[in-house]
Amino acid sequence: METRRGYSFFQIGLHWLTAALVLFQLFFGESMTAVVDAAEGGQAVSATDQALGSAHYWVGLAILALVLVRLIVRLASGAPAPAGRGPRWMQLAAHASHGLFYVLLLAAPAIGFLAFYLGDPWGDIHSLAKPAFIVLIAIHAVAALYHQFWLKDGTLKRMLSPAG
Repeated sequence: METRRGYSFFQIGLHWLTAALVLFQLFFGESMTAVVDAAEGGQAVSATDQALGSAHYWVGLAILALVLVRLIVRLASGAPAPAGRGPRWMQLAAHASHGLFYVLLLAAPAIGFLAFYLGDPWGDIHSLAKPAFIVLIAIHAVAALYHQFWLKDGTLKRMLSPAG
């Protein structure tokens, strides 16, 4: 459903807050592994790893909640039409990458909770989210920069300032 020329302030805020929280998880998520490994081995865990492991849990829950809000907002208000009409493959790639983001943003926290409460194999599955996110974020960033500096179609600007 495409209804507007740009995103609302709320949608932009949700996007960047979610992005910041995902980056936090990518940088500090290994502390949860240290906490789980220490618990399984009956060993003590550092205060830093304990704090970051706890933060990983709660930030994952926050990401899940924010993504659900994003989906509700998107269903309720639609999404703006693409800023520029590129080739069909580019439009399909954009839809596919956004769909993959939503799947990962929902599945990673859900599987993470299964891993926390049930253990393996959920932990092994959850660990696959990190490289998947890194690849998808890299593609997303390169595509945004391509739109901004090569196509100059205003795509990046729409995620930086609300539609007027």
